[in-house]
Amino acid sequence: MNAPETPVLEPQFANHGQQDFARSFGMWVFLSSELLFFGPLLFGYLYLRLHDPQATGMASRHTDMLLGTINTAVLLTSSFFMALAGHVAQHGHEMRDRRRAARLLALTALLGIVFLAIKGYEWHKEFDEHLFPGIGFRPDDATDPTTVHGMELFFLVYFAATGLHALHLFIGVSACLWLILVLRHPPPRGPGNEAVELVGLYWHFVDIVWIFLYPLLYLTLRSGG
Repeated sequence: MNAPETPVLEPQFANHGQQDFARSFGMWVFLSSELLFFGPLLFGYLYLRLHDPQATGMASRHTDMLLGTINTAVLLTSSFFMALAGHVAQHGHEMRDRRRAARLLALTALLGIVFLAIKGYEWHKEFDEHLFPGIGFRPDDATDPTTVHGMELFFLVYFAATGLHALHLFIGVSACLWLILVLRHPPPRGPGNEAVELVGLYWHFVDIVWIFLYPLLYLTLRSGG
């Protein structure tokens, strides 16, 4: 049986509680700053929805609700495995617990990759349907230039928001893969349990962002307009 992990106290902290608080607080500040990336896109969406609800509704009906719903289920399931990994890392102090946490992180990363693959297929499908903003943008159910312009603005926000979210998810998957590798080593070579908690916070942040994007882009005004 391995000895319990002894957290390393950095010299600038008076105790481990202060050190853990600093880590968590720093991560929360970082995640708050990440909202600045999505804020302008959400404001742009709200402006478009208020000023051109018909075009917004018509454009929303072109998104694939089935794929969006499947991806939502995939991401929620991945967050469940991430939460389990954090629980195991927090309450387990032996190498077998670190290996179990690594397996749960592997499932989390795999589901993240599945999400990205589905989203990539969805983007390809929308590109083939001439829904990518630009010269080739040609929705098949609109001829009025004003409506077409409004729909194009919707898809500009759509691709920007989902692309930015996919980038954040890719970073989360990379962080999980890094943790899987280093959890194979006992401290001090490997990270402490707090590393799993911090990556978990980031992963749940990415999940929450999608929970907002999914209804706005796929469901809102879908039956109207």
